[in-house]
Amino acid sequence: MTKSSGDITKAAFGLAEDGAAVDIYTLRNANGVQVRLTNYGGTLTSWMAPDRRGDFGDVVLGCDTLDGYRKAPAYFGCIVGRCANRIAKGRFTLNGVTRSLAVNNGPNSLHGGLRGFDKVVWRASAPDSPDGPALELSYLSKDGEEGFPGNLLVRARHTLTRDNALRIEFTATTDQDTVVNLTNHSYFNLAGKGDILNHSVQIHADQFTPVDSALIPTGELRPVAGTPFDFRKPALIGARIEEDDEQLKFGAGYDHNWVLNKPAGSLAVIARATEPMSGRVLEVLCTQPGAQFYTGNFLDGTITGKGGRPCQRRGGFCLEAQHFPDAINHPSFPSPVLKPGEIYRQTIIFRISTEK
Repeated sequence: MTKSSGDITKAAFGLAEDGAAVDIYTLRNANGVQVRLTNYGGTLTSWMAPDRRGDFGDVVLGCDTLDGYRKAPAYFGCIVGRCANRIAKGRFTLNGVTRSLAVNNGPNSLHGGLRGFDKVVWRASAPDSPDGPALELSYLSKDGEEGFPGNLLVRARHTLTRDNALRIEFTATTDQDTVVNLTNHSYFNLAGKGDILNHSVQIHADQFTPVDSALIPTGELRPVAGTPFDFRKPALIGARIEEDDEQLKFGAGYDHNWVLNKPAGSLAVIARATEPMSGRVLEVLCTQPGAQFYTGNFLDGTITGKGGRPCQRRGGFCLEAQHFPDAINHPSFPSPVLKPGEIYRQTIIFRISTEK
């Protein structure tokens, strides 16, 4: 049965691997913009937004069914954690204790392990919000889950605002020192079809973190000036993505962390993407120190997306606000450690508009 709570509609979406019921929630604002989220992985499954002519289209990649999300290895639209991005060789040492994690991405641990936050069923509620329809998801990650220490209570509030933004507010608390790095892993295609090479992107960052051949940061903060990673001024994604550059070869395109130009913890616009045919514009704001710009290089057509269409290479791009990859193994990077008595607070805002 479908239930309504203000501007939120809830419907059944299937069963998780353990038989738990999964629901899908539709949030709508007064402008007709609609986002759909499921409590399986906190996944953003669709975002219907108008183009410059007022025609609505879906601007995120995903699947039609829960089974599609369960089987797809691409992390479409989900919350990733307990630690987003890569941890080298699935190992880190905290307070003198070495922890071993699942190795699920070449030699590394990626996005929380084999059963990260993207593959669990979150508890959902619809709190009152003056800013627009809101869905709050919560999850208790128990001590030792996927190798991480501490009982970690996570909340992720999603609000569809009046200005057509999806605001995601993460909070977390722990009873032991642990590693926390949460983000949303949506793939955007502002045209709603085709590849994203003709999108123009601007990233407010003077430096990025170069990686080795296993996509682990070397520890260097490298200036973007004079490299294909310079998006300080708007540039087409496809303009330099095939250049003869070692970093691009390691990532098969862009799959790197940018060091954002802003004070630690401040909420600011960190990136802007535009698509010329639709006129749609995506602005990304966040409080985190870094952002992973990923251009769907490893999509290869084997995943069936919406409408039965295969998800092709570079069919979507991600801007994942985050702590730097493998930060727990790099003392010079901003620390991803959360201690008892502290509250992890991070905000990500995706705002979609149009230009003529």
